[in-house]
Amino acid sequence: MTRSNRSFESSGAQPIGAKGPKGGLERNAGIALAGALAVSFLLGGGGSRYGFANLAVLLACLLALSFHRHGFAGFWTRAPRALAFLAGASILLPVLHLVPLPSGIWSALPSRDLVARSYELANIEASAWAPLSVYPARSALALLSLIVPLAVLATGWSVPRDRLILIGWIVVAVGIAQFLLGVVQVLSNGETGLFYPENPMPGVLFGFFANRNSTGLFLVGALTLAMLLPVPARMSRGALFLRIACVVLLGLGVVLTRSRTALVLAVLPTALWAWHALQARRTADRSDSMQPARNRTFILVVVALFIAALGVTFASSSGRIGETLDRFETTRSDARAYIWDDATYSVERYWPVGAGMGTFDDVFQIDESLENLSDRRAGRAHNDYLEIAIEAGGPGIILVALWLLAIVWLAVRARRSKGRWIAWSGATILLTIALQSITDYPFRNLSMLALAGFALLLLIRFGERGPHRTARKSA
Repeated sequence: MTRSNRSFESSGAQPIGAKGPKGGLERNAGIALAGALAVSFLLGGGGSRYGFANLAVLLACLLALSFHRHGFAGFWTRAPRALAFLAGASILLPVLHLVPLPSGIWSALPSRDLVARSYELANIEASAWAPLSVYPARSALALLSLIVPLAVLATGWSVPRDRLILIGWIVVAVGIAQFLLGVVQVLSNGETGLFYPENPMPGVLFGFFANRNSTGLFLVGALTLAMLLPVPARMSRGALFLRIACVVLLGLGVVLTRSRTALVLAVLPTALWAWHALQARRTADRSDSMQPARNRTFILVVVALFIAALGVTFASSSGRIGETLDRFETTRSDARAYIWDDATYSVERYWPVGAGMGTFDDVFQIDESLENLSDRRAGRAHNDYLEIAIEAGGPGIILVALWLLAIVWLAVRARRSKGRWIAWSGATILLTIALQSITDYPFRNLSMLALAGFALLLLIRFGERGPHRTARKSA
């Protein structure tokens, strides 16, 4: 929106195109990060049912790390201590769930009498060692999924800031691709273009995901980046129209997912964008006596374009948009409330150590009450905080609270950085994921883990008060 954004480089990094070992490492790291993100977004949206697609994502992330193993070591040594501690604790928790324990210890854990009975039926000795997790294979998969955000953080740690901005626009491009694919899905009433057709919802935009709420959340993340990232200098002539086109298309995509949470969460980046524009206008007014008139013309153009775009959107898709709004009237019949009721009992059953990461779908079947049974399997708690409480108990909830506090601290720290708006775009994406986790499970697919890792990378790298290069004009 403004022409006051700056181009950034990481502390001590060589400029883009620099020759030599360091420039080559940074260039390779940027390519590796972009490749890992692209594969994650394309194949990682199906959840745990799609093992081969998830395997491809994990291999792509491991490949990115293997090409940039120096960056992996550098992440642990140069990252803020709080971040390194939380990342290490997040890996350690599922590892501890897999460590074999003597019979006298694991059998004394909450609700392990059910495990002991199953051992008897399988003719396994009562003195056998067993891990804390009641389903070790599920916990092992949960541990492997952490490779994705770790690869994004470690690979992107030494990528110059200019390249991180460019990769951010690649994320926006993926969002546009999701929208274009979604148009085919919507117009064909779900008969064409679905990656995961086992959950048909005619007229709904799914993009590359199996869950429309995750699609909507990803589009909100792409919308945030489209609003707040500086446009690359090579596109400066058409920067305004590029930004507005991306914002309109991504916003329409959010509506067509018919996700209530995504539609509400889209207000957060929009409000931040408006605040950014207001701050930029005040700064420009003080530095240029002719700027007020230019600003008024600029704002009128933006408003006119938005009104025209929204008019066309509502005229062509009024039925589907109305159906999205009508879903806000059906919250009382939402089955998630019944799942939460039974899940709360599961929390109490396995408190305070939990049942093991990734085990919700198996342990919940025991506690689901007869009056809440339906012809569909719950699969997830539809509340990531409840699900973590069941799987990881008190330690998991403490870890989540520490992550939230760290994000708040990093966002507050970024206010003094020249790259604060880019950092806050990352913080906004993380906030929207945290809020949707109250009613859904965004972290249960690898695509959203990759997006969260990239958002955290933006928050940290642009929130630090390092040296910045000379500004380039961009919209």
